[in-house]
Amino acid sequence: MGDDMGANGNGTIIEIEDLTKVFYTDEVETHALSGIHLTIGRGEYVAMSGPSGCGKSTLLSILGLLDTPTGGRYRLNGKPVENLSFNERSRIRNQEIGFIFQSFNLIGDLTVEENVELPLTYRAGMASAERKRRVKEALERVNMAHRMRHYPAQLSGGQQQRVAVARALAGSPSILLADEPTGNLDSKNGEAVMHLLADLHREGSTICMVTHDPRFARHAQREVHLFDGKVVSHEEQVQLEAAAEA
Repeated sequence: MGDDMGANGNGTIIEIEDLTKVFYTDEVETHALSGIHLTIGRGEYVAMSGPSGCGKSTLLSILGLLDTPTGGRYRLNGKPVENLSFNERSRIRNQEIGFIFQSFNLIGDLTVEENVELPLTYRAGMASAERKRRVKEALERVNMAHRMRHYPAQLSGGQQQRVAVARALAGSPSILLADEPTGNLDSKNGEAVMHLLADLHREGSTICMVTHDPRFARHAQREVHLFDGKVVSHEEQVQLEAAAEA
């Protein structure tokens, strides 16, 4: 998956150095990210965890080219992407990144098939027949091909998230970014989505998932702990959280 995306030779998909993000509101500076270093290799499954407000979602937005950093370097498949224009970010995002959101983000008046196909319609030069083939293949991978003609409202939450995963897969992205993918699901459906992500990882997908739930973080190969906008060790995170609660 993503083999045609031109990764650099060493198999590193994401490489960030000294990444910072500062928000300015009413003359107040909020340092959401304070010098993050992170590398994600092809085929890895990484979970980012940490307390609410630690910078997980901000970092994921930057990794997914939805936002830009205030400082630092970000290389995606060996290419610098921290200072690209809005249009360049959009184009690369559409080709390289597959998003899975907590709230599914399906469009209610489009069928399952149309929802999964939508991001592909922005790919210049992709024929309709190729789009249809990719959509069918992606829905088969998440066991939802039999619901192609249904609308999101006709599906359970777990089924909607499976469709959202298919939408992310259809573009053959270099990496799947999942932001609290179980957040709107009960524990049974949450576990099912976790097993689906594990299956995709075994099939070769590279995954970076944000979660606050340690049970789900353990599904990943590697856990990156964030606290106050910095990457910390697990031991440091436990100590810092204990100090914050004291």
